Amino acid sequence: MASESGVAFLPTGALIQELKVAGHNIVLGYSSVEPYAEAPFFGETIGRVANRIKEAQIDHLNGKSYKLAANNGPNHLHGGLQGWGKKVFTGPKPLNRNGKESLLFTYVSPDGEEGYPGTVELRVWYTAYEEAQDTGGPRLVLETEYEVELIGSEVDQTVINVTNHSYFNISGGPTIDGTEVTLASTKYLEVADAQLIPTGRIEDFPGVEANKAIVLGAKEPVFDHAFIVDSDASNVPLDTRNGPLRKLAGFSHPTTQLHIDFFSTEPAFQFYTGEHIDAAAHGDTPARGARAGFCIEPSRYINAINEPGWRNQVLLKRGDVWGAKTVYKAWKS
Repeated sequence: MASESGVAFLPTGALIQELKVAGHNIVLGYSSVEPYAEAPFFGETIGRVANRIKEAQIDHLNGKSYKLAANNGPNHLHGGLQGWGKKVFTGPKPLNRNGKESLLFTYVSPDGEEGYPGTVELRVWYTAYEEAQDTGGPRLVLETEYEVELIGSEVDQTVINVTNHSYFNISGGPTIDGTEVTLASTKYLEVADAQLIPTGRIEDFPGVEANKAIVLGAKEPVFDHAFIVDSDASNVPLDTRNGPLRKLAGFSHPTTQLHIDFFSTEPAFQFYTGEHIDAAAHGDTPARGARAGFCIEPSRYINAINEPGWRNQVLLKRGDVWGAKTVYKAWKS
């Protein structure tokens, strides 16, 4: 890989520390591990369950209910007070995967961690390479695969929904101002209020047209919603990796000429424009504030475990495998 492009990871959270394109690191992060402890999910692998669980409770699982930490108002967010993004993984272990050089990170989450039942093992594979384009320079490709198994004997079932929470900035400035985005879907999980818990209905997002460019400014438009690319919720498999790799969104900036496209086998993705970023300066890294970066978080439906028609997306039973794949493609034109 050319010296101007590359990737870097840290065992804490199996996080993405660097995604460098033509000399630009387009993910928010730090040069050392220490400040990540207080950072708002920068680059982290999120689990056991990404996004929100209503009223911080799993209503019924293994014949009982489970109370979780209420760390987002009355709701549970991103796996709890110390979710997987703050845990130290084993790795990276270099290996060959599907004919390419890859890195493997693993983490064993014990029964009861953050209130979740059952001991599970998470495996994260990162595979980075360059891909030629018909015009222009090569694209930097980063493939991420997740695999989770219930390895303990404590319970028969648990709940899993893993994603990555990297914040991206392709503007080169303190905010995402001027970034152009096209979304592959107008469908989203309708939410009732600012708590962002889905109502159970899938609707068209007001004012958004599929594959039509939206310009992000320094303060608006604001997005923090789950868009849907597979609205047949009951047919989403537990392991989506054998399904199609679909484009979710594409971003570009006219000044920097940087681009990034997002692909995934997952049925949904959270698009977040970073309103709540508040990260202190550390060393040579400046403080980051509101809209310093945007997120695309591929995942299952939000609060799926508590919605009867959605719960099979996230219900992991002993002997089964939860799996997902996400691909980033970034380049400079």
